Amino acid sequence: LRCMSERGCYLKVFPAKTSFEEIKAWNPDGYFLSNGPGDPASMEYAVETAKQILIEDKPLFGICLGHQLLALSIGIPTYKMHNGHRGINHPVLNLVSGKGEITSQNHGFGVSPEAIRDNEDKVEITHKNLNDDTIEGIRLKAHKAFSVQYHPEASPGPHDARYLFDDFIQMIDKDKNALTNTTVTTSNTT
Repeated sequence: LRCMSERGCYLKVFPAKTSFEEIKAWNPDGYFLSNGPGDPASMEYAVETAKQILIEDKPLFGICLGHQLLALSIGIPTYKMHNGHRGINHPVLNLVSGKGEITSQNHGFGVSPEAIRDNEDKVEITHKNLNDDTIEGIRLKAHKAFSVQYHPEASPGPHDARYLFDDFIQMIDKDKNALTNTTVTTSNTT
């Protein structure tokens, strides 16, 4: 929330089991799927909400559990990791920029790399873990949606990935400009 409000966003938090109709009624410019505990495959209600957000075709950003839910929403399965990622020193390679990032992580589930590679027409791998090559970030090709497995908002922790919040705000601005064909100010609704 802090990372979004620092960027001029007006925010509303909804409980995990809130219906999509109630969330949509707030008329947000973008959606953010946050982190949280547990096995994402057991959260059918959240996967369904993510699917409905994709149909809505507004910008979507997911982190950690939100990353896993986004993957599940397009049919990419998750799995329980043999050794989860815990700590504030996980090296991640941004495959788009070529830059390395030191990230904060706290998860025991991952997104299936085999299923992503089998669905390259739908999804692009944007980040990978340099310790074990697990998938750390994806972007959907047919939607304005991306996610990362780690915590770019970490506090305390590394701030290498805070640019992702800027990328999300830019995606919202671009989407709003495409819809209204006017200039958008920095006071976005997320």
